[in-house]
Amino acid sequence: MPCRLDVPHNLMFGKWKYEKPDGSPVFIAFRSSTKKSVQYDDVPEYKDRLSLSENYTLSISNARISDEKRFVCMLVTEDNVFEAPTTVKVFKQPSKPEIVSKAPFLETEQLKQLGDCISKDSYPDGNITWYRNGKVLQPLEGVVVIIFKKQMDPVTQLYTMTSSLEYKATKADIQMPFTCSVTYFGPSGQKTVHSEQAIFDIYYPTEQVTIQVLPSKNAIKEGDNITLKCLGNGNPPPEEFLFYLPGQPEGIRSSNTYTLTDVRRNATGDYKCSLIDKRSMIASTAITVHYLDLSLNPSGEVTKQIGDALPVSCTISASRNATVVWMKDNIRLRSSPSFSSLHYQDAGNYVCETALQEVEGLKKRESLTLIVEGKPQIKMTKKTDPSGLSKTIICHVEGFPKPAIQWTITGSGSVINQTEESPYINGRYYSKIIISPEENVTLTCTAENQLERTVNSLNVSAISIPEHDEADEISDENREKVNDQAKLIVGIVVGLLLAALVAGVVYWLYMKKSKTASKHVNKDLGNLEENKKLEENNHKTEA
Repeated sequence: MPCRLDVPHNLMFGKWKYEKPDGSPVFIAFRSSTKKSVQYDDVPEYKDRLSLSENYTLSISNARISDEKRFVCMLVTEDNVFEAPTTVKVFKQPSKPEIVSKAPFLETEQLKQLGDCISKDSYPDGNITWYRNGKVLQPLEGVVVIIFKKQMDPVTQLYTMTSSLEYKATKADIQMPFTCSVTYFGPSGQKTVHSEQAIFDIYYPTEQVTIQVLPSKNAIKEGDNITLKCLGNGNPPPEEFLFYLPGQPEGIRSSNTYTLTDVRRNATGDYKCSLIDKRSMIASTAITVHYLDLSLNPSGEVTKQIGDALPVSCTISASRNATVVWMKDNIRLRSSPSFSSLHYQDAGNYVCETALQEVEGLKKRESLTLIVEGKPQIKMTKKTDPSGLSKTIICHVEGFPKPAIQWTITGSGSVINQTEESPYINGRYYSKIIISPEENVTLTCTAENQLERTVNSLNVSAISIPEHDEADEISDENREKVNDQAKLIVGIVVGLLLAALVAGVVYWLYMKKSKTASKHVNKDLGNLEENKKLEENNHKTEA
């Protein structure tokens, strides 16, 4: 504190004092103008804290709140005393405000203690302000209640400010930051320090209940496990619910999930859940348990005789439209099989398979193994080699199980080959031998299976005697080719007949029009002849 006086030339000494509240002085420092020595008065609160310079500037170290006084600089001459007062103000910046005693959560529609904002060690005292999302919170009855108090430490004389906030939260306060600030005065004026943000968990009651189905309710099939999950939109969410199953008026108390195992089709229906303490708040969902039944008649292994009729039906019962596929020996059929007269080629493994495309894994299949049996049937043919040196005899056999073929020759002649056989396909095959008979012989073909033994014979002339050859049996493959060719020929003939019919109709229409035109021409010619006769008669009359 400079001494705000001009030092007189006849100065004797200078002194500093401070004034008590009652105005009485307390001297604290003395300096002589001649001896240049400094003396400090025995004042305990300023012990070792004072320093007086040659120009009578007083310095006080380690400032205290108690130093806030009126100090006076005194310069004394032989005939006068000059005084200059200095008023000292002491400031202490408060600590950064902090929100303490924070509520673990706030509840909507309830006025609840949010927390305390505290700032310590301030001088002079400061003021605390609350903010919500950066905007000042003003007291509002029943919604915002702020209680402010300050306390001074009797030793340090520093102030601690505390502001308590009671607040009624709404759902709009979710994730909303709350802060507080302290405003204080310093040597340079008013200043403000803000606290850190505080975000509170907002509790609010459930207003809506929803129900979920796991897995997706569009893909539930018989045998699945269903988990119902009930959710409330409150915070914290409800932990228990009542679950209502189809046909059961009483709810089942459970956590937020309820599981049904190995459901059947009769589990289809409406499922509901509600709050335990507010049963009117309810949610529902419709569940369809998809099912698929398949009945194949007949099924398993079936043995029939060739020529028999066999009706086959594959009956489907499902929760929605199902696709049906027929397979024979792993080859897809264009339509379902129907047998009015069984053939050997009808034998095989048939599978009827159905599925619901929208429901993964819902497939059913049943199989029919059809066996077509028949007694052996024999037809024998012969053919002379173009060289004329041998004859080929073929025994065509049809039957199932596969008949065994045995040859017997009556007469003389060499057998060139009697072991050649064709593949056994669709109940048919043949055995062929080549002979060169020296005389007429008889060949006997015997075919035998579990059903019957069949014998057929064929007379063959000696190689030296020409004879008529018999045509070979047409194979199934060739027969199909012949049938295809026949169908083609029939198609061509039908096409030609239709073309001829169209041409005939056109010609008939043309002739009809021509006759009509001829009638008109003849009519006109007749009129001309009549006119000529009339003119001749007229001439005769005039004559």
